Amino acid sequence: METLSVKVGNVMIGSSFPIVPQTMCNTHTSDVEGTVAQCVRMAKAGSALIRITCPGLQDVPHMAEIHSRLRSMGIDTPLVADIHFSSETAIAVAPYVEKVRINPGNFAKEHAVACSQLKRLLAVCKENGTAIRIGLNHGSLGERITSLYGNTPLAMAEAAMEWLRLCAEEDFDNVVVSLKSSNTVVMVEAYRILASKMKEWGKVYPVHVGVTEAGNGDSGRIKSCVGISTLLEEGIGNTIRVSLTEDPVNEIPVAKYLADRYDGKISSSLVSRRSSDDGKHIVAEYAAPSRERLIEDLSCDFGKALLDREIDSVEFHGTFIDDEGYAVDIDKDGFGEYLADELLQACRRRFYKPEYIACPGCGRTMYDLQEAFEAVKARTSHLKDVVIAVMGCIVNGPGEMADADWGYVGEGGHKVSIYKGKTPVLKHVPDTEAVDRLVELIDADRKASVQA
Repeated sequence: METLSVKVGNVMIGSSFPIVPQTMCNTHTSDVEGTVAQCVRMAKAGSALIRITCPGLQDVPHMAEIHSRLRSMGIDTPLVADIHFSSETAIAVAPYVEKVRINPGNFAKEHAVACSQLKRLLAVCKENGTAIRIGLNHGSLGERITSLYGNTPLAMAEAAMEWLRLCAEEDFDNVVVSLKSSNTVVMVEAYRILASKMKEWGKVYPVHVGVTEAGNGDSGRIKSCVGISTLLEEGIGNTIRVSLTEDPVNEIPVAKYLADRYDGKISSSLVSRRSSDDGKHIVAEYAAPSRERLIEDLSCDFGKALLDREIDSVEFHGTFIDDEGYAVDIDKDGFGEYLADELLQACRRRFYKPEYIACPGCGRTMYDLQEAFEAVKARTSHLKDVVIAVMGCIVNGPGEMADADWGYVGEGGHKVSIYKGKTPVLKHVPDTEAVDRLVELIDADRKASVQA
């Protein structure tokens, strides 16, 4: 998909340039030393852009200092300030970073006020050569848009188009756009609609692609690869992030794999494939150079076909090379069946375990998100057909866990809120007790459902 070109510091984004991998800090922005150290690790690992949350005006001086320190160290990786609500913070920080990520719909409840604030921001960005990313998530759409289109992929695309048109009216084209969801089906459909609408309009901005709150481990990698690769195969996507509830440096190798694959630098380790008579079942054989590469390859090779329901099932055979250099049979200990289950779940075709939504964490996170996520998984892994969200903060958690049946959301101060759907059912629960309370609520609800 041919797009405009966007300049973010020393990085160019658009169809004329390679796919740009990026990640985001999970340190507190006020911890300048810790954030700088994490940025150094990210830059060395190959992240072409680094995003840092900037929750309020008090964090703008910290952003400026982080930027200055990195440049003094010879690290010129562009920085992106992540803004969620405060337009004044976006305006204040724009001179100190190469890009600002915003959802203008969160600037104000009144649409006219939000438009006015976005125009102010664009003027500052013009003056300083700062790019913006208009980033909308499935769970953070405003009431005005959802009242018109529902909480749907179409609503996501329509909301983005409103802001893109305003940017064009202000003669500001240094814009990237994104529409994220933890649901791969919703995410893919939203981006497809947006791409179609931009083409029809005659102005196509570069697209940032990612599956938000993908989780961790194999599940997070498979879900991310499925969603991102489906769009990259269609030419949709110019910069990408793999969101994992892990050390953010771990995101970069997966993002670089995707960028290299769809820039034509590497190919799949798939050796052969054969189909059933009706074409709906695939048997695939691999000779993968590593376990992670096997996971990435099969997710990209068959994710799109499963998402689009061109096929119904897959089975995997062959080998991968372990960390000690030995070939391991994919069929060993049921690993191939496990991979098929994980892939089908990522494509939302069949659920063999709970579906977890977990944000990667950022400077707003006020508790040990990774530890909490592992504790929740350990206590709920026996459940099926339930979606559980573990979110880092009360700021975005309730909105961005739109698909969840249950939510575990950090409040700060070692307290947690527990949600059933979008309704908080327990607040201010000590984090030492919160997992127990969550499991008790789920068990009670399931018992009540059976009795009914």
